[in-house]
Amino acid sequence: MSAWGTAAGAFVGTLALTTALRTASELRLTRMDLPFLLGTAVTADRARAKALGYLVHFANGELFAFVYYAVFLAIGHAGWWLGAVFGLVHGLFAGTALVNVLLPLVHPRMGSPLTSAPRVALLEPPGFLMLNYGPSTPLVTVLAHVGFGAIVGGFTTLGSG
Repeated sequence: MSAWGTAAGAFVGTLALTTALRTASELRLTRMDLPFLLGTAVTADRARAKALGYLVHFANGELFAFVYYAVFLAIGHAGWWLGAVFGLVHGLFAGTALVNVLLPLVHPRMGSPLTSAPRVALLEPPGFLMLNYGPSTPLVTVLAHVGFGAIVGGFTTLGSG
């Protein structure tokens, strides 16, 4: 297993995941724009939010890939199929707890079930499995994360031998 492979896999995997989600958005399979969602946590400026969101998303990709790497090391095995399983778990976690429960708690511009009428949210809360962003969003998001995991798992095995 290679930490350099993991770092490269994180970059390529995040690029693939982001491209898949952007494509799904353009094809109107989802209204979710993850970089925008992340970027608006730090700025209300829409253009800057997108740019910052992409930076945050790629940093998160590296972070999650190294969580995968730590588990790969702990169990003594890595591979594209195991990475895909991790991606499935990651995608389900992202759609249920991470973006649905935790992000609205810390995102200053996102609504939540606790948002009061006088307080206007700039962003709609994602909802369970991000269903508020369209009925295809859960499938698109989970499949993109499975792809991310497979890429990370495959790249992690490169250079080991």
